[in-house]
Amino acid sequence: MKINYIILLLLFSTQLWGQKITISGTVKDSLNNVVPYANVIAKPKDLSKNLQFSITDNEGLYKLQLTKGDTVTIRISYLGYKPINFQFVASNTLKKDFILEPSSEELDEVVIEMPVTVSGDTTTYKTDKFVDGSERKLRNVLKKLPGVEVTKDGSVTVLGKKITHMLVDGKKFFGGNSKLAVNNIPANAIGDIEVIDNYNEIAFLKGLTDSNDMAMNVILKKDKNRFTFGDVEIGKGNRDFYKTNANLFYYAPKTNINFIGNINNIGEQTMSFKDYFSFSGGVNAVFNGNFDFRGGDFSQFMNNRDVLTSTQKFGALNITKTATSKLDISGYVIFSDSNTSSFVEDFNEYTTLIEERTNKTDAQNLLGIANLNLEYSPNTKEKWHARTQIKKTNNRHDNNLASLVSNNTNTINTDKRLTAIFVNQNIEWHKRKSAKHTFSAVINYVFDTTDRSTSWTTNHPILQGLIPTDNSQDLTRIFQESNTQKQNFDGVFKHFWEINNSNHIYSTIGNKLLIEDFFTEDLQHLDNDSENNFATGGFNNDLAFKLNDAFTGLHYKFRTGIFTFKQGAFLHNYNWNVNQQTQVHKNKWVVLPDFLAKVEFNKSKTIQFNYNLKTSFSDASRFANQFYLQSYNSVFRGNENLENNLFHSLNIRYSRFSLYRGLVLFANLSYNKQIRGVRNSVVFDTSNPNPSQQINLFLTAKLFNNASEDFIANIHLEKDIKSIKYKLDVGYNDSRFIQEIDNSIETNINRSYNYEVGLETLYEKFPTIELGINQDIGRFISHNTTSKFITTVPFAKIDYYFMNGFIFNFEYRKNIYNNKDFSQKNSYEIANTSLSFNKENSAWSFKITGQNLFDARFKQSNRFSDYLVSDTKTFILPRILMFSVGYNL
Repeated sequence: MKINYIILLLLFSTQLWGQKITISGTVKDSLNNVVPYANVIAKPKDLSKNLQFSITDNEGLYKLQLTKGDTVTIRISYLGYKPINFQFVASNTLKKDFILEPSSEELDEVVIEMPVTVSGDTTTYKTDKFVDGSERKLRNVLKKLPGVEVTKDGSVTVLGKKITHMLVDGKKFFGGNSKLAVNNIPANAIGDIEVIDNYNEIAFLKGLTDSNDMAMNVILKKDKNRFTFGDVEIGKGNRDFYKTNANLFYYAPKTNINFIGNINNIGEQTMSFKDYFSFSGGVNAVFNGNFDFRGGDFSQFMNNRDVLTSTQKFGALNITKTATSKLDISGYVIFSDSNTSSFVEDFNEYTTLIEERTNKTDAQNLLGIANLNLEYSPNTKEKWHARTQIKKTNNRHDNNLASLVSNNTNTINTDKRLTAIFVNQNIEWHKRKSAKHTFSAVINYVFDTTDRSTSWTTNHPILQGLIPTDNSQDLTRIFQESNTQKQNFDGVFKHFWEINNSNHIYSTIGNKLLIEDFFTEDLQHLDNDSENNFATGGFNNDLAFKLNDAFTGLHYKFRTGIFTFKQGAFLHNYNWNVNQQTQVHKNKWVVLPDFLAKVEFNKSKTIQFNYNLKTSFSDASRFANQFYLQSYNSVFRGNENLENNLFHSLNIRYSRFSLYRGLVLFANLSYNKQIRGVRNSVVFDTSNPNPSQQINLFLTAKLFNNASEDFIANIHLEKDIKSIKYKLDVGYNDSRFIQEIDNSIETNINRSYNYEVGLETLYEKFPTIELGINQDIGRFISHNTTSKFITTVPFAKIDYYFMNGFIFNFEYRKNIYNNKDFSQKNSYEIANTSLSFNKENSAWSFKITGQNLFDARFKQSNRFSDYLVSDTKTFILPRILMFSVGYNL
């Protein structure tokens, strides 16, 4: 199916289904004050037709789109007021204002009828007023709710603000992960949905943090005191492709159990690289800015979907138990096992030469995560948390690389093994001492160890002149062992002094201690089974790094009208030791000011400005003063005299949302400037007469003044006009950084533009059709070269529920890739589709799916680094056709 046919279909449907009229106006109270968030419901006399719904905005405005000729009853309701009923025939566009009168009667019946209620920071959606039976998962339900958006990767936004905590019946679902919730919770188990703004899991800390967290609480149906629900699915496809998954949930008053399992060989990942970071431990939001949870050295081994073959096994179990009225126990276990093979072709442009490279990789990645959380509340004004998280991974990567430079080919086999363990334990205490004084404290411990072994085998000498190899051997076999162990001991204490509702003073004192050991050994295995250790050539590291950060901070926050200001500073004393062949000890004081200004015109229109002076330290590996191998063509040596990075960070965010106008607008401007930063210095081995060896490079870390500067701007706009939603995204990025190459300092510029224009139909009883185009324009500029890439992606998506049980989905993308400098232009098309059937009141469902319908062989992309520009072809899974059977419990 070509995209122009879809456009013609959309234009035809606009005429066919465009017979709509509008009723709009204002809702006020008897004192002529506008009433925001009032419910405005249009009930057609024909019961076979769906009701239409709106809520008034902050100016009391509402708008409804109705089918011309329908007889409808408009009902306006709001908590504490008498409801109004107004009947009319939708023959012409009408402007109608309403006045609500206060009510002294009990409103229980009215509250039940309201599709949306707003109480303070909590908005409650009654989902049965919006769904039509076509929904299968939480994702489908959320898309029906006004102001709620769900992205393809499982992120959820409400009125433009991202959901940061996902709850089910008030308890965190797998640590608050939204993707696992929206893709797995069955729609038929969902009752109401609550959205809680300015969320903090500890009620009396609400308003004391500037995190702007938002939580979504999925309230399950309570037909029984305890019940089990879920679904299972099994599918079989062509070429021995298969898929099985199970989502099982048990809920009782004091015990909740959730299980998610998936096994497939179609490249489907339940957990992606991005999802991994949501399971990286953490502390309460009041300590934001005092901790940076990296979560260990795991994520680099999680593959993307672009593979030639893939076998994925995933299992997750989440249990929540109310032990007593004061103690809650919760925990989860996640297991992932993936076996993949990939094939990549790279066209690399270095400073002085061109390399054509192929990479074939076979990988096995095992990952396990276990989390235990104890929550103790001796009373309503005190809370204790104890969290333990353990992660373990075992990984194997076998790679065959062929490098072609000036008709010289070198083939290298690389074998990598990694084992890593990460343990995080923290204890929190929070106490509301009085109306004016609140205290919070945390003690945190992290143990993080990584053991790596890498071997390179080739028929040709590699890294000649950079490593002391014996080149008389039949095979060049190089081995490296690398170990890193980190321990963090942290303690932070905070005092919140609420002088009054408009003036707060926050004080902080703490200490963070990092102890890190770094070890490397590089050697050559000789043909006679002896070893050629590279220690004599300045290799092998054994380093102990210790960094102590003692800090205190004072901040003043005040509100006046629609304005909120917060300003203050942290005073840090950094004391660090680098102990290796030589010893380095340094101590310095750093003042880090910060400032926040927020203008909240109303709940749907805000602007916020943030400024921070930030600092960071490099890992111990960058302080190591001996050589070690980084890859088959690079050697690295650190710098023991490095100091902390220091940079300015500015950010301005603007958001605007209006249901009445059908408008969503976000704009974001960011500026970062490194006053002092660590960057790699690069020296190419251009003196080597062998061209294939001239891509060899020596890297070291140096501290530069004014090392980099970044400017980023993004705009997102959505606008509903009649029954079509129009979308526009525009982005701009200008990055400048200095780079020392072959002892010459250069300024590189990475400038990119991107935009996406699209539209989506919103007609009833007609397919939801989304059309658009995305374009990325990248330009990389250095002293002697300019590279320009353009990627254009038209796309289309169709979702259609029909004949009381059938659901049709189709998505299409065409990537058109153009490298202007090398006159390279090619394209590929990706299309996926599915047709499912679930008869009403039947537990059985059936589905036919097609993946990569056009059987595209590869995807093409580009990337920039400090010293090369690269075009990449990544080969992908072939066409997959599958039939699946599902059963709902």
